[in-house]
Amino acid sequence: MELRSLLQLAYFGATTILFKRKRPLVGSIILTDKCNLACKHCAVSNITSIIYPYPQIRAEMQWLYAEGVRILFFYGGEPFLWRNQGHTLQDLVIEAKQIGFLLVNVVTNGTIQVDLPEADLVMVSLDGGKEKHNDIRGDTYDRIIANIEKASRGNVCLYMAINQINKGDIRAVCETALRTKNVKAVSFNFHTPYPGTEQLKLSRTEKQACANQIEELIDADYPILNLKSALPYIVNNTFPTPCYQCIVVENGEKWVCGRCIDIEGLCAECGFFFAAEFSLLFKGNMKVLLDLFRTYLKYI
Repeated sequence: MELRSLLQLAYFGATTILFKRKRPLVGSIILTDKCNLACKHCAVSNITSIIYPYPQIRAEMQWLYAEGVRILFFYGGEPFLWRNQGHTLQDLVIEAKQIGFLLVNVVTNGTIQVDLPEADLVMVSLDGGKEKHNDIRGDTYDRIIANIEKASRGNVCLYMAINQINKGDIRAVCETALRTKNVKAVSFNFHTPYPGTEQLKLSRTEKQACANQIEELIDADYPILNLKSALPYIVNNTFPTPCYQCIVVENGEKWVCGRCIDIEGLCAECGFFFAAEFSLLFKGNMKVLLDLFRTYLKYI
């Protein structure tokens, strides 16, 4: 991360904490819900399979920037399927940088493409070792690893949603990160049980066992992007919700924190580590603040 960007983000964080502001910093744009996979834990893909139009996406980027967002994520569905009016995902990343976003990241399943050197992070879903990953996502593991290794820039972060199927593969994904070219780090989430996927959620005891392992791996200097200091709050879902500094946009609709806010009871079972970490950060948790600086300076 460039020093200028770091200082701007630090200023935003400090003023948000001091003045208890609710202005957003992190924005997510869902480009389409169209996806080329049918993963066992996913409840939000291929509902409409609509590619949202470029003028709308551009307007959403400009609106988010005007609202104060400086960290932008592009999501799907599968965002590499997005093409409209001659524009591609790469064009959107370049345009987001031109608008002024300080960090621009993409979340992808990695089966189509991973090479996107203009992005700060390309977050590639890898849900375990080969067997467990393929159980969840179909026979895609080898293709994803090959796509990562032939990328032109080392800006990949593996992105694992821990559930009942793959809860024993946390270390396996960290080992994959260590040995795979172009991978900077691993980021974990717990499965958030959207309707129809409740059978995959972890109990609190299971979450604690996973958190203990993640903590041990962080202590052993494995490249993990998550914050050790936030893990107890994530396990017990005791972080403040919603996180007003995060906002999600899809097809003209806007949600504070995340889309799960509309589903009764789901906030109390949220498994998104980033949302918890930023929520704690902007409530002034000094351990999380120091942890974030150490971790992000190392891996972003």
